[in-house]
Amino acid sequence: MVTTDDFLEEVAAAVQPNDDRLLDAYSQTVAAVVNRVAPSVVNIRVRSAERGQGGGSGFIIARDGFILTNSHVVHDGHELEVTLHDGRVYPAELIGTDPETDLGVVRINAPDIQHARLADSSAIRVGQIAIAVGSPYGFQQTVTAGIVSALGRSMRSESGRLMDEIIQTDAALNPGNSGGPLLNSAGEVIGVNTAVILPAQGICFAIASNTAHFVAGWLIKERRIRRSSIGVAGQNVPLHPRVVRFHKLAADRGVLVQEVEAGSPAALAGVRVGDTVVGYKGHVIATIDDLQKQLSAEEIGVPSPIMFLRDTEKRFAMVVPRELPPLDLRKKSLTRKQP
Repeated sequence: MVTTDDFLEEVAAAVQPNDDRLLDAYSQTVAAVVNRVAPSVVNIRVRSAERGQGGGSGFIIARDGFILTNSHVVHDGHELEVTLHDGRVYPAELIGTDPETDLGVVRINAPDIQHARLADSSAIRVGQIAIAVGSPYGFQQTVTAGIVSALGRSMRSESGRLMDEIIQTDAALNPGNSGGPLLNSAGEVIGVNTAVILPAQGICFAIASNTAHFVAGWLIKERRIRRSSIGVAGQNVPLHPRVVRFHKLAADRGVLVQEVEAGSPAALAGVRVGDTVVGYKGHVIATIDDLQKQLSAEEIGVPSPIMFLRDTEKRFAMVVPRELPPLDLRKKSLTRKQP
């Protein structure tokens, strides 16, 4: 007679070898990725007048010494030092940072270096393996693995601008791992590790590799990212249902203009404090983020129609966006305006 215990033992004996093979395949995949990419992952030490000594991780993206990392790791550093996987140490030059996407590029002059390859992040699927590699202590690298938990997340940058296409993963980020690569099972970079939600359990974020590729290219070329501005500050507000119905608006929200810079494109177009922006260049504007997304570098100097409500009247005007100053200059300007 076969007892329940005998049956369970037989099932366990049948399943265990297969589980071992699966675990071994997973381990081999992670180990192979780490061996392939580890030589391109670096530690960055930063000396800053504001923050003192700090640092984080980064990874080499070109054989001529360009290294991608987070903006918050290097943005105000006046002295940078990079430690490679093999222990070699080199001074680094800050090429440029983009606080709006929390990405930065530094460069070292070093021979015999290996660079990582950026993958197409649009091909990422929820559930695929995600491996985070960092170098918080120079050649003492750390590795964590998990899966891609979600795609298309959004989070705020240092400037308050919304960053889109953020990858959420449960691959834990250790202190000092900011700026390191998030990798797929082929050893390609699918994201740049940037943040962890401290009160939550195992929720980490990375900037998608397609965004990183775009930003790094412009930082290397021009040392900055250009964006446009129309010179307004506002807040998201609901619209009265009657106004929405009367003007046949596509959204029931808009951006209430609370401030218009003197001489700005919006001021020259006749936009006033109290107006509510509901459209730009044929696109529905329901939030400040909607408006920011339309104000790309390509819009600088290009006349574009803006639609707004003044009281209950719908109005149109042509606005010519100008280039948005760098974040540091905007901060200084705000400081000067404070009493």
